[in-house]
Amino acid sequence: MRPDHLQLLLTRDMPFGKYKGTKIAALPGHYLAWFARTGFPKGELGELLALMYELDHNALRGLLDPLRR
Repeated sequence: MRPDHLQLLLTRDMPFGKYKGTKIAALPGHYLAWFARTGFPKGELGELLALMYELDHNALRGLLDPLRR
């Protein structure tokens, strides 16, 4: 994980699919879990989705709260 990835979770939009235009940090857990089961996309987007999945799965979404301010 790169240090700037946490900030990117709050600013990067999902570029495709049912949640197109939704910030990655706001994606629902079931959608992130689907990617975990079927495979994350390649590249930075996949890294961000995998990171968000780990935060969600381990109940650590609150770590992003200080960055939202």
